[in-house]
Amino acid sequence: MKPTNVRLRDDGRAVVIQDQTVLPSQTLFLELETPETMHEAIHALRVRGAPAIGIMAAYSYAVMANRSEEKDADSLLESLSSFADYLNSSRPTAVNLSWALARMEKVAAEHAGDSVDQIKKALTAEATLIQEEDVSMCRRIAAHGLTLIKDGDGILTHCNTGPLATSLYGTAVGPIFLAKEKGWDLKVFADETRPLLQGARLTSYELDQAGIDVTLICDNMAATVMSKGWVQACFVGCDRVAANGDVANKIGTNGVAILAKHYGIPFYVLGPTSTIDFDCKSGEEIEIELRDPEEIKSKWYAEPMAPASVKCYNPAFDVTNHDLIAGIVTEHGVLRAPYTESIAALKKTIESEA
Repeated sequence: MKPTNVRLRDDGRAVVIQDQTVLPSQTLFLELETPETMHEAIHALRVRGAPAIGIMAAYSYAVMANRSEEKDADSLLESLSSFADYLNSSRPTAVNLSWALARMEKVAAEHAGDSVDQIKKALTAEATLIQEEDVSMCRRIAAHGLTLIKDGDGILTHCNTGPLATSLYGTAVGPIFLAKEKGWDLKVFADETRPLLQGARLTSYELDQAGIDVTLICDNMAATVMSKGWVQACFVGCDRVAANGDVANKIGTNGVAILAKHYGIPFYVLGPTSTIDFDCKSGEEIEIELRDPEEIKSKWYAEPMAPASVKCYNPAFDVTNHDLIAGIVTEHGVLRAPYTESIAALKKTIESEA
């Protein structure tokens, strides 16, 4: 089975994505061939989920190389560098975007002395490798995450971290899909996740399609569900992890963590090491994206649900403090507090394997 939500067109001259903004009512695939459509797809959340954004960025970089008519390597690399800067401006919080583009830039620089055709082949191969690594990474995260729960548990998740956000398996819900394969009976509570409803439109859709017992709840129902003893663990994804273990994720995640702490429920963050920003000391340094107020006032309604003149505050993410997190699950295993030490140790491991 090959990934379908983000892939390279067979001729290498377009990125094909599944448009997540129209799910679950429509299944629509878009072929992106220009910088403008690529930028818009990320900014408008047609492609979303930190790993998927990184994969899409890598493929976009390769596509722009393949479509370039530059005849010499220097001119090609200059144009690609400008494109990377432009695409990187589409969303500021998810580190996978800048990570993937930096990785593609590095490969381009390493092949600066080669022919244009050789550079194009190297970039296409690197982008493909990034996606292959993501598939492997998701499976490893799922296996590590499964050790934290048992058959019959109730799991609460926030936002969307499944195959649509990655390449097939997912991160925070990866263990849930793996548990299904093993015949476990988990019960999942999916927050709707305001204001963009990824939990309702995407997570509940994916889990339901897979035959997993999922119950959709409004964000302000999480405390009630926890108080009834229906939740044994919280699994959420991440868009950026700071060196001290602070985590930026979809708005509302911090509230879930605070509630979990109150009710004595372990709160786990699951994501690839590419989401860890080793140069970011704490969550205070993470830039939080602010989005269009109309996403709150009118986006999901036939008529506006608030006065046109009212002010809105619409941050896309919040930061969860490290002391609320029971563990950070990566493809390398489960990191535990103190996170400054476990994340630093992970960095050394990655550097030694490079």
